[in-house]
Amino acid sequence: MAVRHRLIQKPPAAVWAVLSDAERFEEWVVGTSRVEAGEGRWPDLDATLRYEIAIGPITLHNRTIVRRSEPNTVLELEANSGALGTARIALELRPWGEHTLLILDEHPLRGPGGALHNGLLDAALQVRHRAMLRRLARLCESSEEPSRTPVGQAGHPRSA
Repeated sequence: MAVRHRLIQKPPAAVWAVLSDAERFEEWVVGTSRVEAGEGRWPDLDATLRYEIAIGPITLHNRTIVRRSEPNTVLELEANSGALGTARIALELRPWGEHTLLILDEHPLRGPGGALHNGLLDAALQVRHRAMLRRLARLCESSEEPSRTPVGQAGHPRSA
């Protein structure tokens, strides 16, 4: 299981504002591009995003669904990578003084990713998570008021 944490120099509400802005998803999730709204309003329960992930010369068409959403506290996602299977991604926001301790926990659920899960895969995820949390912290800490764009409504797709 790949678990990583980062202290973000903003309160949980500011971190949540970035996490709940689907327009910013590709800015902090490593490897994503061409993010567009799916069903529902992000990050409400069962809302989805569709996006591409490039792994070298391979491009995967992924879909992520919100499985648990507690504003300013918890966001749990299930990422579906088609033939590669699915993964659970949990982001927990803990108040830490005036700041936020963000805990990222990701592990495979179904498909080949789950069957092939091992220490080497966890090591690769740790590298990706370090970059993701660094990007997320930069986004949160660099803006006073992150934008909150309504997502999941017709006419709000985002392409990169």
